Amino acid sequence: MMSTATAAATPQRKTFALTIALWAAQVILAVMFGMGGFMKMTAPMDTLVQTVPWSADLPVALVRFIGASELAGALGLLLPALTRIKPGLTPLAAAGLATIMLFAAVFHIARGEPEALPFNIGLGALALFVAWGRTRRAPIAPR
Repeated sequence: MMSTATAAATPQRKTFALTIALWAAQVILAVMFGMGGFMKMTAPMDTLVQTVPWSADLPVALVRFIGASELAGALGLLLPALTRIKPGLTPLAAAGLATIMLFAAVFHIARGEPEALPFNIGLGALALFVAWGRTRRAPIAPR
């Protein structure tokens, strides 16, 4: 039979582990989308096409918009949570990035590029995990 102290500590340990997992996911997503978004926003198109071949098939303005959206999402994953100013924006940023990954998956399916799907699905699932966790299980309290 478990003691009362052990039974009470178990949910707290689970919340702590979930909080660590959420922060790790937020940082991983912020780095991935931040780097990708910055590159899509700033790299000359001839250079970008070598790294991101599909960018040659889209208007430059759309590629730049995708980059700006990814960079905004990356910032939204971290800044509101770290500063605790409007932390409710963090799960919204995560949901927005999951939406971008859904659109990316549809785009790659339409282009016949199934090899891109695991990456899209993985990042999308991680973003949904952050959206769920920061909304339901471990929200960050505002200041």
